[in-house]
Amino acid sequence: MTGKPKKPFALEEKEGVKAPDSLSKSVAEKLKKSRKNRPDVSSIIEGILAGDKTALSRGITLVESRAPKHSESARKIIEACLPHRTDSIRIGITGVPGVGKSTFIESLGKTLTEKDHKVAVLAVDPSSTVSKGSILGDKTRMEDLVKDEDVFIRPSASGDSLGGVARKTRETIILCEAAGYDIIMIETVGVGQSETAVHSMTDFFLLLKLAGAGDELQGIKRGIVEMADAIVINKADGENVKAAKLAKTEFNRALHLYPPKDSGWVPKTLICSATENTGISEVWEMIESYLNTSKETDYFQKKRKGQNKYWLMQTIENELKSSFYNNPKVKQALATQLKRLDKEEITAFEAASIILSEGT
Repeated sequence: MTGKPKKPFALEEKEGVKAPDSLSKSVAEKLKKSRKNRPDVSSIIEGILAGDKTALSRGITLVESRAPKHSESARKIIEACLPHRTDSIRIGITGVPGVGKSTFIESLGKTLTEKDHKVAVLAVDPSSTVSKGSILGDKTRMEDLVKDEDVFIRPSASGDSLGGVARKTRETIILCEAAGYDIIMIETVGVGQSETAVHSMTDFFLLLKLAGAGDELQGIKRGIVEMADAIVINKADGENVKAAKLAKTEFNRALHLYPPKDSGWVPKTLICSATENTGISEVWEMIESYLNTSKETDYFQKKRKGQNKYWLMQTIENELKSSFYNNPKVKQALATQLKRLDKEEITAFEAASIILSEGT
């Protein structure tokens, strides 16, 4: 008696398509042609100064690159853009994840473009400590704003820089200003010490908060309130309006505990709903009021000069760090000492001393 024919197993491995030994000549020619057609530095600079978004994106990519071969091109682009910067307003926006930063920025951005401003949004996405990757999803969250011709949105991976602020954000600001953007908004990750870094590169620092999230006192303890030029309670809509007004009162009381700012500005607390677009115009009016106050007292220029000095020191630190780790002797010493450290033949402090001596 013959048995029934065996049915194929659902997970049975099938023979796949054989991969070609090499790329076809036509594909290889296309790749070669695309490499040749890549714009040179002068074309990128020309495009940036003309306000071309593609050229601006390419310029920022070179500036953000850690590849040594791109550093000279990045330097030329930055130097060419410096004399052509617009008188921009730099706004730092921070808040815990879920506070609605992207929605708030989209609502504020649309309000500003209606007033004939050109807006650049530098959104810093957190990098995974495991995979080192980032979602870079701000363009998908700001669906309407990204379609606006007067808006440029650049999501950047935070990498391993302090507090999650992209390593080259300061230089990116210069390129955006040269491209004609007069409002630069920098959205931080909202964790760690990114607030401190963003505060050092912006004119106005705005802290977004949520009502009824139980973080009113936590915000005071963190010290972030001391840096803020304004606190905005977001999502003040529906049943949450009452809670938002109570939170506003609490934060106003907290702000009076801090010493007066050198600018002469008294920080304020406002409420808004980014989804319903209520209170957004009032936020912008408040920022304009701050700018008028800080310029009247000459604090605006004083702060900008202080930022330039800070940027200088940070750039020196970054260059020293890069130069150190790219030193062949340091690379070899680091690999050797890491192996010894794994075998517990040496302490971390002794290993560091040996590695540092190779870099001097």
